Amino acid sequence: MIHKGNDPQVRQAQASAWNIANALTISRMALVPLFAWLLLYDDGQLTRYRLFAFGVFVVATATDRVDGYLARSRGIVTDFGKVSDPIADKALMGMALIGLSIIDLLPWWVTILVLVREVGVTALRFVVIRHGVMPASRGGKVKTALQATAIMLYVLPLHAFPLSGFWQAIAVAVMSLAVIVTVGTGADYVLRAHTLRNTSPRADAKRARRAAAELKAQERAAAKPEAAVRTTPGPKA
Repeated sequence: MIHKGNDPQVRQAQASAWNIANALTISRMALVPLFAWLLLYDDGQLTRYRLFAFGVFVVATATDRVDGYLARSRGIVTDFGKVSDPIADKALMGMALIGLSIIDLLPWWVTILVLVREVGVTALRFVVIRHGVMPASRGGKVKTALQATAIMLYVLPLHAFPLSGFWQAIAVAVMSLAVIVTVGTGADYVLRAHTLRNTSPRADAKRARRAAAELKAQERAAAKPEAAVRTTPGPKA
């Protein structure tokens, strides 16, 4: 609690950005190039490297759940974390999708559609950041979980598994659902950004200044005829 004169003002202290949750987020970003190298090694033809890539991807996605839990449970949620966490997710998922398309396991149109949505939402966050931070929604978390599950199935060398056709069909079904949810949540973010721009304290202050300026203009316009009447000379006797 911060006291100014006789008026106490309660202000939530912002947690330091240097904390374990943000460190895990940064580590997830650092795992992206390692995952890419393992996935693309020898055009993804080696089962061993695909399994290593799967392991790195699992560890990286696990940090997403852990850093969020630590941030909330320890009260160390920061603006840096709110912004960097989804960016780290997009970097990991984006690299995975691009890599899978490079080695011809995933159609390029799927990768392009998902990446356009992800880049668009990230750009939208920065456009409205003056009005407030737009954290990931529940739908966004579901989207991330579906994408991660689908990518895990695609990264695994399913052709070497028993019942490979069955598992490949499951992978296609999960990826299809992930794409649908990705597009749907993208539209939701656009609506949320529009609402934030119109209802934030910054927007309210801007409207108040505009209303005050219009009121002053109307008062000046009303004062001009009165001044003209007072200065008009009367008829000569």
